Amino acid sequence: MAMTVRKAVAGFAMAAVLEDGKWRCSRLDSGALVDLNTAITELSKIATTGAVLALLGVDDEFFVIIRPSPSGTELLLSDAAAALDYDIAADVLDLLRVEMPEDEDDEVWPEGDLHIVQDFGLPSEELEMIASDIDLYPDEQLRMIAGRCGFVDEFDKLLEPI
Repeated sequence: MAMTVRKAVAGFAMAAVLEDGKWRCSRLDSGALVDLNTAITELSKIATTGAVLALLGVDDEFFVIIRPSPSGTELLLSDAAAALDYDIAADVLDLLRVEMPEDEDDEVWPEGDLHIVQDFGLPSEELEMIASDIDLYPDEQLRMIAGRCGFVDEFDKLLEPI
């Protein structure tokens, strides 16, 4: 049986953890950008009693938010059409049981749980507007989300150039 090799992509992968009312952010393995199972496994390694999110900014094209919960893994993909070109986006649609888009047009639409961060202060309608804004790069979109959820300073520190 041949093993599929997934090619590396540019971007960033981070975990945001809310514990005792305080957020902290940390880097995730870059393999999380190409493989959804890797991203979920990376999140499961984080020991916490609080909420955990993975924020993946992939190749300046789209973002993915992952949130483990007792009822399963919640997911949001900012652009469903990205599944035509990126394995991780296809993995997200597969886990969501959403059919692949037929072709790539210029339309951007999110798939998944738009309520994924509502309990942190970002209503689903606003999250949908952020995710659908084609004039923003994924890091800008995720920075807006981090700001509305209360961890933009931690987000910025992690993405600062070294």
